[in-house]
Amino acid sequence: MLFRPRPEMLELTLLHYLHARKKFTYEEEFNYTNLVKGYEGELKSDIWLKGLTEEWLILNHLLLEYNGSTFQIDTLIIAYEKIYLLDVKTFEGDHSIKGDKWYTPSGKPEKNPLHQLERCETLLQRLLQVLGFNIPIESYLIFINPEFHLYTSSNHPTIIFPAQLNRFLKKLNTRPVKLNKKHYQLAEKLNALHIEESPYKRLPLYNYEQLKKGIICPNDKTFFTDETLICKQCGCVEDVEAAVLRSVKEFSLLFPDRKITTNNIYDWCGGVKSKKVIRRVLSKNFKLVGHRTSAHYV
Repeated sequence: MLFRPRPEMLELTLLHYLHARKKFTYEEEFNYTNLVKGYEGELKSDIWLKGLTEEWLILNHLLLEYNGSTFQIDTLIIAYEKIYLLDVKTFEGDHSIKGDKWYTPSGKPEKNPLHQLERCETLLQRLLQVLGFNIPIESYLIFINPEFHLYTSSNHPTIIFPAQLNRFLKKLNTRPVKLNKKHYQLAEKLNALHIEESPYKRLPLYNYEQLKKGIICPNDKTFFTDETLICKQCGCVEDVEAAVLRSVKEFSLLFPDRKITTNNIYDWCGGVKSKKVIRRVLSKNFKLVGHRTSAHYV
């Protein structure tokens, strides 16, 4: 049973908006690409886990805290006799382990994900004890990308390679599953403890003036060039109201302190649609408050 679905990442949504409207630096582009790959890998793992029987309790994307230390869990599965902690990785290429150190395909040292997994397990175990649950934890690194290979001279039972995913799932489904009220109480407590962290502090620096204005095609993120709202790139045709409302959402998320007014949205849309059209869409879908210069929509 999917107890906590994976939420849409606001940080990624905001980055999509910014990526279409400003030039990213090399580091910003690198971080953005990694975040996209990571999220896509998590979604693939969610599809893979649909092969579990309905009796399991699955919680996705938890950000928890214990004694001042925060830790993130990609996927947590509550079973009868234990908890499974899954850390999903989208690594690609030929990585290697030498001693206790991991190396990228280019030979550069990288963070040891086993250390990260161990830290997460330790903090979760302590948090569970505080909550009054003495349940063993079994942790795994899940490598979802079929283009990944790890050169190592040691056996790592906590690592599940792409070719092992189906066998691992079958193994889980052979375990006895007899959940009771206590298991659901644990799931509810962990879900309630999830921390909603603001993504704005992790975004690239930006201001209103530097961002390109216009209405973006929802398919390929290019800009509509005229009021017909026909994308010259993919041929997509979008309804006027849907396009304006999408732009309003984008404007509001990127600039939560700016008011939604006809002039502001007209400028944000790059003048592709007239102020009359913008006003009509706003009046239909929002409430007008204030008068004259203070008038805005909420």
